[in-house]
Amino acid sequence: MHWQSLRFDQLDTLTLYRLLKLRVDVFVVEQTCPYPELDDKDLHPDTLHLLALDDGGQPLAYARLLPPGLSYRDASIGRVAVAASARGAGLAGELMQRAISQTLANWPEYGITIGAQDYLRGFYSRLGFEAISEVYLEDGIPHLDMHYQQGRSL
Repeated sequence: MHWQSLRFDQLDTLTLYRLLKLRVDVFVVEQTCPYPELDDKDLHPDTLHLLALDDGGQPLAYARLLPPGLSYRDASIGRVAVAASARGAGLAGELMQRAISQTLANWPEYGITIGAQDYLRGFYSRLGFEAISEVYLEDGIPHLDMHYQQGRSL
C-alpha cells in the first residue's frame, strides 16, 4: 500500500475513476443515499485528494481535504471512505491521522471542521474532534458538525 495526496489536476483519469467509484460505492450504494456526489469542490485548485492505493492502484482509503471557506470557515475533511475489502485493520484511523496532519500543514492558521455522521461521533472524538452542533439530517442521515482544535497532538 502507498499513500498519495494530489490536487485534481494531478489525478490521472484511471485514478480519478477509481476514487469516484469508491465514493459512490460507499456513500450512494452502501448507504443507499442518492445525493449529488459530484459537487464541484473536487475541482477547487487547493482541494487535496488523499488516497491509500494497493499495489494494483486500487484505492483502499480516501479523504478529501478542503481549504478554508469552501465548506466551512475552517479547513475541512470529507468524503472519508475505506473500501469494504480493507475495513477492520485500522486503516480509517490512519487515514484520518494523515488527513488531519496534511490539513493542518496546508492551512496552519485554521482549525478543521467536519460534518460527521452521528454514528461515527466516538471515532472522531478519539481523534480529537469535539461536537459543535446538534444532530441534523443531511441526505436523510443524522450528522453533526465537529471541530478539531489546532495544536492537539495526534
